[in-house]
Amino acid sequence: MTKSHQPEASPLGKPSVYQTQYDPSLLFPIPRQGKRDELGLTGDLPFFGVDIWNAYEISWLNMRGKPQIAIAKIMAPADSPNIIESKSFKLYLNSFNQTKLGGTDALLELLRADLSAGFGAPVQITLTLPEDFSKVAIGELEGMLLDRLDIEVSDYSPDASLLQATFDEPVVEETLVSNLLKSNCLVTGQPDWGSVQIHYVGPQINQAGLLHYLIGFREHNEFHEQCVERIFMDILRQCKPHKLAVYARYTRRGGLDINPWRSNFSTGKQPSNARNARQ
Repeated sequence: MTKSHQPEASPLGKPSVYQTQYDPSLLFPIPRQGKRDELGLTGDLPFFGVDIWNAYEISWLNMRGKPQIAIAKIMAPADSPNIIESKSFKLYLNSFNQTKLGGTDALLELLRADLSAGFGAPVQITLTLPEDFSKVAIGELEGMLLDRLDIEVSDYSPDASLLQATFDEPVVEETLVSNLLKSNCLVTGQPDWGSVQIHYVGPQINQAGLLHYLIGFREHNEFHEQCVERIFMDILRQCKPHKLAVYARYTRRGGLDINPWRSNFSTGKQPSNARNARQ
């Protein structure tokens, strides 16, 4: 990773002048591979997936100068070479605020071109316009709630050794959920609040140990996408499931929420984008 693409060189934690005329140079890509190297991920990835971004602060002007608004869903593939630092994403979206465009097709064309260039791979983008806002789904992650367990916690760093499974008993298929995921921004240390869903087929995972492990992210500094990949790899290596999917939905900051999903299920069915109560 070159110095210019390190997280510390991003706009995070720095005073920003909000540009209100379209400026794609505001986007700040960060290569994924640096953090993947820490996880021992080289060559072919042991998962596929997508990062689902929802952008709630999108506005531009029509050709008569009247403001327009929309909600955007951006889907970036997990095998794209880059993530985009979220504050730079916000600054980029705000650069449309005083920009005249000929319609939503013109907006989509710019978004697809700029964001595909930033992520380094084609992204999918859909817009929800005001007349369809009432159709935006709200729902919680489905699965057995780990948070019901009464456990004692004294260490708040992710410890993979807490992850255990019963290898001498029949294989199970379970979906487990926790709303107690919290990590911190890699650069600023600001809290990132989230919920996580773990769907697996394999030796039954000890639920108390899994909850303890997830709570261990509470003082851990990493971006959303990196936390989800760490969770996926730790479970894969420690519990050895035959199939595994990890999906996290994080509370929005700066008008953006980021929802990474990683899976090795052969069906490849993507998760719902229904936002939960905290988003």
